[in-house]
Amino acid sequence: MRINNSTFERVEEFKYLGTTLTHQNCIPEEIKSRLRLENACCHSVQNILSSSLLIKNLKIKIYRTIILPVVLYGRETWSLTLREERKLRVFENMVFRRIFGPSRDEVTGEWRRLHNEELSDLYSSPNIVRVIKSRRMRWAGHVARMGEERGCIGSWW
Repeated sequence: MRINNSTFERVEEFKYLGTTLTHQNCIPEEIKSRLRLENACCHSVQNILSSSLLIKNLKIKIYRTIILPVVLYGRETWSLTLREERKLRVFENMVFRRIFGPSRDEVTGEWRRLHNEELSDLYSSPNIVRVIKSRRMRWAGHVARMGEERGCIGSWW
């Protein structure tokens, strides 16, 4: 392709701001890559999240400032399938189970894992999928307000 005396090579995919873009706008491989980064990020702070020395509010702040930005980076431009939404919720619940720890059953006295509903009650903020959808709407508003003279990576959206 040639634009203003500059020649551009046609490629199947390229990396832009840390995200791999393809000519077919196919993102499953990118999602797998992001999930690997999320797991690596979570693994790097797992001892902190599991520590009984830290209060839960501090652990939640660590989640919001260290893990969540890695998870959410670039997601406002993605159209998520139900399978991808489920993977994100599973990931988030795994982190919350580490933060909140097990619960002791009042009747039997045995320790058990917290159920998803209990986790959502303990973490009062919107879940990760809602955050992504609200950011996507905010991003769409920015793109809609852009003038025609300004191009953006999401103008095809």
